[in-house]
Amino acid sequence: MLARTIVTLLLAGLLTAGMAQPKITLENIWQDYTFAPNSVPGFNFQKDGKHYTRLENNSVAQYDLTTGVLTQVLFDASSVGQADGFNGRMQGYAFSDDEHKLLIRSETEYIYRHSTRARYHVWDGAKLTAVFPEGKVRYATFNPQADKVAFVYENDLYYKDLRSGKVVRVTSDGKQNHIINGATDWVYEEEFSFASGFQWSPDGAKLAYYRFDESRVKEFTMTNYRGELYPEYETFKYPKVGEDNAIVTIHIYHLTKGRTVNVDMGPMVNDQYIPRIKWTNEPGKLCLFRMNRHQNDLELLLADAVTGKTNLLLHEQNEYYIDIHDNLTFLADGKHFVWTSEQSGWNHIYLYDMQGKLVKPLTSGEWEVTEFYGVDEANGRIFFQAAKESPLRRDVYAIDLDGTNELVLSDHAGWNSAQFSSTFDYYVQTHSTINSPAVYAVYDRNGGLVRTIEDNSMLVQLQSDFEVSPAEFFTFTTSENVELNGYTIKPPDFDSTRKYPVFMFLYGGPGSQQVVDQWRGQNYWWFQMLAQEGFIVACVDNRGTGGRGEAFKKMTYLQLGHYETIDQIEAAKYLGSLPYTDADRIGIFGWSYGGYMSSLCLLKGNEVFKAAIAVAPVTNWKWYDTIYTERFMRTDAENPDGYRDNSPVNFADRLRGNYLLVHGMGDDNVHFQHTAEMANALIAAGKQYDTYFYPNRNHGIGGGNTRLHLYTKMTNFLYDKLMGDRSPVGAPRP
Repeated sequence: MLARTIVTLLLAGLLTAGMAQPKITLENIWQDYTFAPNSVPGFNFQKDGKHYTRLENNSVAQYDLTTGVLTQVLFDASSVGQADGFNGRMQGYAFSDDEHKLLIRSETEYIYRHSTRARYHVWDGAKLTAVFPEGKVRYATFNPQADKVAFVYENDLYYKDLRSGKVVRVTSDGKQNHIINGATDWVYEEEFSFASGFQWSPDGAKLAYYRFDESRVKEFTMTNYRGELYPEYETFKYPKVGEDNAIVTIHIYHLTKGRTVNVDMGPMVNDQYIPRIKWTNEPGKLCLFRMNRHQNDLELLLADAVTGKTNLLLHEQNEYYIDIHDNLTFLADGKHFVWTSEQSGWNHIYLYDMQGKLVKPLTSGEWEVTEFYGVDEANGRIFFQAAKESPLRRDVYAIDLDGTNELVLSDHAGWNSAQFSSTFDYYVQTHSTINSPAVYAVYDRNGGLVRTIEDNSMLVQLQSDFEVSPAEFFTFTTSENVELNGYTIKPPDFDSTRKYPVFMFLYGGPGSQQVVDQWRGQNYWWFQMLAQEGFIVACVDNRGTGGRGEAFKKMTYLQLGHYETIDQIEAAKYLGSLPYTDADRIGIFGWSYGGYMSSLCLLKGNEVFKAAIAVAPVTNWKWYDTIYTERFMRTDAENPDGYRDNSPVNFADRLRGNYLLVHGMGDDNVHFQHTAEMANALIAAGKQYDTYFYPNRNHGIGGGNTRLHLYTKMTNFLYDKLMGDRSPVGAPRP
């Protein structure tokens, strides 16, 4: 905050002296982080609905939500010293259900993008006690009664009795790259978005847990370079398209009897997914999501904790695929549950009874529910976010449990999201637009403003100081009569009689959106920098993206990349037809799925695009993981045409423009293999290209000086290929 204040004062002095407006530089964006907005961290709301806690200054501080006043410090790590192996520096915490105890996390290390291991201690208000002094563990979690803590250590599930101090080992067959108990494997973590694989029952007497048998899953090895005589090799299980997945089973351990019950997984145990488990409000009933490998047939099963037998609660099928979510709420009456589904062609909220019979849809219409915030049973209300007014914006809504009395809680056009307190009496709303950074404010349950927490006025001032250009939305209709949404950023000194080069940015993956009325983060400032230097920056959402219903999103099924590429080529032609653009100087950039798309666009649209940057791209779908790829493409054996016709590596001979290929060599998600094989194909075709690789960096390619280094290369590449040999301001040529 102080650094940005100094920058602003210096700028004010320059402007007062009559000097030229300052220019945005890469060092501003990626080294000094001059333009980083002030954010508000996630709120840990307490059960009274009026207070929240936050980790700050190595302590757990409690605040009044309505006033922002610090009310008390609940735990001060510096005051306990090195108690029971604690290093004195906390990195996270979690309350017990009664909020009388805290789990303190320290010495955290990442395994993959979401999974971690750490040391955990229990704070009871007077004493700090190590959960497992023998080593770092994963996902330590209180039971509802807070007299036990479960955790995973070296692929086995344990729990500690906090009264006796006894540690009980629940499983004993855990083994690296073979058997995992109580945690997920790589592909579940990445594609089903969860890493902890166990749950306490409501009565605290049972542990439901996942067991992954990875023995048949093939291994992938990454090479890391650490300055030693020999490199370091990291080997892990990674199931690629059409290959064996881990065999996943669910088990329920009864603490009082020391007995494990195996849940009936059905006849397809070797070829199915269990993307979620969730206890109902009955201690003896566990709900499982069971899905076929094609991911278009989903069953919600209720398992009996005593026998392990299951019966069907809900069955959904889809012509294409079903997206997994966490929007399942069992109501306190024990007779109903709330669920979201795309069964109507649009994502909506439904009320069911516990026999799986639909009671009624709670929302309906040709618009999408985009976030489900929860059920306030005490007042019979449901809270959610939706793209009701436009796919480009989001609003926050409340509605009664009978589907009546809908209320719009957000009162600003643009993008609105919310974090609700435990009682739903208050919520923190985040609001932004594509041209204005986030404002964080507290509202009451009826949408009344209580107070503003952060308005990012400093960043708004910097926008003025640096004379940024507003992003402008547009729509156009393709030759296939498809209306697409986009935005452009023009140079601040835009002259309609000039011919500007066009720089397009995209992601384009299933269900994603980039063309939205929401603050776009650090890339916003890079785009503004490029606009200042004479580019017209543009972004278009192709078919397959979200916010426009199931038909628009899922029409790319079995043909990922096909329609998306057609749409981006048409977008480039449309942009190139404008009187102030140069159709011979159009470039495109994307990362991950966007890098896949920018590669396809340059190769299949070789008469349209002069340059493309692909960062961490998929270059052949057969090298990517099972869950993601098969959801949209099935397997290579089932869909050979879809794989062959939409993988960039097969079109290397079509390269005519300028291609920059970038990848992190420590990318556990989209492996460096994709770029290596793309390079082989380009070499075989006799095609010249540019490449940058980043040793040891993962899919995000960050850390230290990395982002500045990467964006310097990309900026220079754009100048060389689309502007001529011209060095960008603030990023001197190497």
